[in-house]
Amino acid sequence: MTYFILFLAILAEVIATTALKASDSFTKLGPSIVLVVGYAMSFYLLSIVMRSMPTGVTYAIWAGLGIVLISVFGYLFNSEKLDLAACVGMSLIVAGVVVINVFSKTVSH
Repeated sequence: MTYFILFLAILAEVIATTALKASDSFTKLGPSIVLVVGYAMSFYLLSIVMRSMPTGVTYAIWAGLGIVLISVFGYLFNSEKLDLAACVGMSLIVAGVVVINVFSKTVSH
């Protein structure tokens, strides 16, 4: 259940970050509301996850997967390009998250 809540926190953060770009520096009301609600939801869910996972591990997973997902959303919905270096870098981030989850004794399975 912890990982599911963490996934929801990541998804809320990605939606909020996507809305941040769409808000046009808070000049558009709809996207501005989505980003405030999305970030609030993300941090609330993150605080629930931190009850049972170490802060560093939780943040590494949240930030790492958030970076990858927001890049994918940017590519799919905003026509933002990803070059080879960006893809390799994000692959290393994903590899780091996998190493934490598979090999770290600080993560409760």
